Amino acid sequence: MLEISMTTNGVLLAKYAQRLRDAGLARVNVSLGTLNPEKFKQISCVDAFEKVILGIQTAARVGLKPVKVNMVLLRNINDNEVRNMIRFATENNLILQIIELESPNETEAYKKYHAELNNVKSSLERMAEKVVVREMHHRRKYFLRGGGEVEVVNPMHNTEFCRYCNRIRVTSDGKLKPCLLRNDNLVDFAGLLRKGASNDTLKDLFVEAVNRRKPFFT
Repeated sequence: MLEISMTTNGVLLAKYAQRLRDAGLARVNVSLGTLNPEKFKQISCVDAFEKVILGIQTAARVGLKPVKVNMVLLRNINDNEVRNMIRFATENNLILQIIELESPNETEAYKKYHAELNNVKSSLERMAEKVVVREMHHRRKYFLRGGGEVEVVNPMHNTEFCRYCNRIRVTSDGKLKPCLLRNDNLVDFAGLLRKGASNDTLKDLFVEAVNRRKPFFT
């Protein structure tokens, strides 16, 4: 069954949520690394915390379901906010995704800000009444006592993340992206679509994107 979802920074989500829902969008993931407005600005370089919160609330109200909040864990930046984020997500009927910072080349910024998820996983194990391993990426999903759902996404050096990935992404500039961690195998999609490409041509582009898929970590 085909499902269309979107990951967004949420800045314009309040404005477009209803139109996106009407166009066939099923669910949405919103990037939100902190509940501190000043820290939000530090992380995103945009002073838009209130707009993002409103976007999350609007997405839930118009029926995009589930609404997931993506928290990329950053060492010495927001790694002390996990419990607050869990509380926020639970109170607003959201699913929190705690995501490992990823960088295929392990840049200096990655080395500075990458936070291990082992302590987070251990805490969630203690808080959970049930833990489920999803087929997608073999992610662990924690159903917390008293309500709340938290997923942990750790792509780095994780062969199971690659082995159990079945996604094709579309970049913001309209290219099919076969692999989360690669940008050297993209397939231009929007350019041909705007030129009136036939359904057969578009199908061939999807097939080409699928054929370019291969595990990043083996």
